[in-house]
Amino acid sequence: MIASVSGTVVATGPDHAVVEVGGVGLAVQCSPGTLAGLRVGTAARLATSLVVREDSLTLYGFADDDTKALFELLQTASGVGPRLAQAVLAVLTPDEVRKAVANADTAVLTRVPGIGKKGAERLVLELRDRIGPVPVGADGAAGVTGGAWPEQVRQALVGLGWTAGQADQAVAAVAETVDGPTPPVPVLLKQAIRLLGRTR
Repeated sequence: MIASVSGTVVATGPDHAVVEVGGVGLAVQCSPGTLAGLRVGTAARLATSLVVREDSLTLYGFADDDTKALFELLQTASGVGPRLAQAVLAVLTPDEVRKAVANADTAVLTRVPGIGKKGAERLVLELRDRIGPVPVGADGAAGVTGGAWPEQVRQALVGLGWTAGQADQAVAAVAETVDGPTPPVPVLLKQAIRLLGRTR
């Protein structure tokens, strides 16, 4: 088991980063939120989870050990594989996941592509007693990021290889879609990447 990797980030993409460790470039699958904290040419440490299949070895990377632990816990639920667990953490913060499961808030869980009402109910049923403590005041990322999200998304896009001008245009386009509470930064970043996908 590769529990973590530390090295220089040599490349990033919409869903992965390549970290050079001891002269070997390791491809690590990451959520937009994790990628937002990485910069090409700088050192990074990622908590990792190695998923072994008959035809593949896939390394998933996370900004911290807590997110990695939740990724692995999600996969213990029926019908949840690594891709769906990664999708959950791309849309929701760990605190949001814990709060939704603990409170049986299936409406929050169904915001994740690939999770319907029955899937959300199954997650609650199977993980409720194992999800861990729910932080007091864990009301999602909107209140935390506040008005700072445009700069966070802009910096992440530049770090992923787009120009400052492209990043500004994408942030402006995403801002026009925000109506009501601000979604978590990883969700906003994912929207921006989708918008820029064909212009890179």
